[in-house]
Amino acid sequence: MTIRTNHYEVALEAFLRDERIPYIAVDERRRSLYGAGSLKNLDFIATPSGSDMSWLIDVKGRRFPSGRKNRYWKNWTTTDDLQSLSQWQRLLGPQFRGMLVFVYEVVGEMAPVPQHLLYAHQDRLYAFISIRLDLYVAWARKISPRWKTMSMPTKAFRQLAEPLQVTLRTPVVSGGDFDLRRSTSTAPAIA
Repeated sequence: MTIRTNHYEVALEAFLRDERIPYIAVDERRRSLYGAGSLKNLDFIATPSGSDMSWLIDVKGRRFPSGRKNRYWKNWTTTDDLQSLSQWQRLLGPQFRGMLVFVYEVVGEMAPVPQHLLYAHQDRLYAFISIRLDLYVAWARKISPRWKTMSMPTKAFRQLAEPLQVTLRTPVVSGGDFDLRRSTSTAPAIA
């Protein structure tokens, strides 16, 4: 089960239920033991209808904008998050793909997605932005060695990430090149 005090994860779970996306909420209260160490558990495993594979989802909750200076598109994560999600992907095999979902609580006048893709839950407004783990890792740069955090440049993030609704509705062709996705002419860009 997800940590119920985390409103970002609660909102994403409500969205998955409303969209009737089959999913498993992973108990993340304890790390999974692996070899001599441990792995951070992911948050959800989601399998869109008609898909040949499942998404291993790690939720990153952020405000949009965030901070005193109203910064947009914050997309940092930790190296532990990336390493653990990569390891889960390897352990579970080619039918499972890692994905970071940035759940933005929209608190300003601007939103990262078109109005029709915003999700209202418990008196808050959310935008779900997904990015494949392989793309994030390829572009991520260290932002704090002390805190072991990574982030993608904003321009690359905005070009490579997409609304979660698009990701979940665009079936991935199983086997072969992961980039070969069935095309959709209605895929809205992120704002």
